[in-house]
Amino acid sequence: MENKKTAIIIGAGPAGLCAAYNLITETDVIPIILEESDAIGGISRTIEYNGNRMDIGGHRFFSKSEEVNEFWAKFMPTQGAPSKDDIILGTTNKKLSESGPDPEKEDEVMLVRNRVSRIYYLKKFFDYPISLKLKTFTNMGFVRTMKAGFGYVWSAVFKKKEDSLRNFYINRFGRPLYEMFFEDYTEKLWGVNPANIDPSWGAQRVKGLSLTKAVLAVITKPFKKNSKNVETSLIEQYIYPKKGPGQLWEKVAEEVEKLGGKVIKNCAVKTLETDGKEILSVGVVNNGKEETMKADYYFSTMPIKDLVDGMGSVVPEDVHNVAVNLPYRDFITVGLLVNKLKIKNETKIKTVGNIVPDCWIYIQERDVKIGRLQVFNNWSPYMVKDFENNVWIGLEYFCNEGDELWNMEDKDFIEFASGELEKIGVLDKADILDSTRARVKKAYPAYFGTYAEFDKVRNYLDGIGNLYCIGRNGQHRYNNMDHSMMTAFEAVRTLKRGDASRDAIWNVNTEKEYHEEKKEN
Repeated sequence: MENKKTAIIIGAGPAGLCAAYNLITETDVIPIILEESDAIGGISRTIEYNGNRMDIGGHRFFSKSEEVNEFWAKFMPTQGAPSKDDIILGTTNKKLSESGPDPEKEDEVMLVRNRVSRIYYLKKFFDYPISLKLKTFTNMGFVRTMKAGFGYVWSAVFKKKEDSLRNFYINRFGRPLYEMFFEDYTEKLWGVNPANIDPSWGAQRVKGLSLTKAVLAVITKPFKKNSKNVETSLIEQYIYPKKGPGQLWEKVAEEVEKLGGKVIKNCAVKTLETDGKEILSVGVVNNGKEETMKADYYFSTMPIKDLVDGMGSVVPEDVHNVAVNLPYRDFITVGLLVNKLKIKNETKIKTVGNIVPDCWIYIQERDVKIGRLQVFNNWSPYMVKDFENNVWIGLEYFCNEGDELWNMEDKDFIEFASGELEKIGVLDKADILDSTRARVKKAYPAYFGTYAEFDKVRNYLDGIGNLYCIGRNGQHRYNNMDHSMMTAFEAVRTLKRGDASRDAIWNVNTEKEYHEEKKEN
């Protein structure tokens, strides 16, 4: 082993773990993962509280990449028998694996789950994305519907210059629908108005979705019944680890260690010694003790702001200034265990206890700060201790580290958050049985401020021969989990080729189509 090369991987999230696994299975390089926290999975980890499990941010396991799907299947096969809720409901619409494990008997299993996400606005539910259904128009009311229609026609004729996220949305949906369904939520998420956000965020996250597609789908549907290539639609099902995303990543970490790699928790990278051409070593605080660690290669999933700042005065001043001022949004989740919700299931989808069927709900009400609501029962019944009698929900808030929301005491924040749900008619506080709160720093790399000059930072980092920037924070890009994994796969391939260019890594997630669309045959 002394003669083998090593790679230090900063961060034990999906990108870091995929890089480690592929290095140890495809090369002679031994990976050493340095994880700042005591948990595995990054923002894809799962938090357990009093027997209930909480998914930070919600992670659908769905990908158009066969490589990603094969990676997941290697660690957790898809269920071959019904899960607890489907047994109770007698559900038969899920495509199970013929030889897959029984989730009632085995833990290492991917469940097949229904994809349901809606918008909550005016204390009513709307489809996400907005669809042209009678229910949409009756919920909006006559005046709003007329405004939306005329606004859409206007936007179709008079296109705005797409120099902001605001104009990106207006061009696709019209101003009234933008103001109803996009402006407030986006401002909650980023803390700034969409008029001040780079449109590339929309290009990544919304991509091909537009009202034009919805209109065409309605008009052309009668003529496409026998067509082999029907209009693109959103996926209806996805897979999901029985006990949440962290379960899968913990399994990957175990496998990396079993194969000879290392995973060191509570080990924070603070400094990186570099001559501008190579990383020479990293300074860490390893379980409270300062150390210097060296390797042949370095894979970074740490925030670029911290990575560049840790390199010190070697970095050119203009590059340093752009990097350290890159904006981020931080994240707070409140877990509430409740007897019941006030919002009713008025869909045709059967659920245990007849709770709403949504995985998550986008909260568009203007008078509250909550951004999204997760219903963990619908992600996996095995994440809820008393699944048949209680509802376990996650209230998601976007904030900045150090602001009023971030600094609130846990007790005060839980009281504030549960009060917001009571205010908009989601629950009665008297029905709350238990609660917890979790905070996540730099959960969302943001697309405003010095991001406009990000190329300066990328070009500098690309010039460091033994450094590979991967993952969401490692690239300052709002990647989905599978895209983060793909950056790791590309980075290992780049290392194997001895390729000086990092373009293959950065080109992940630049396709111009929506992530959760599929073609129907």
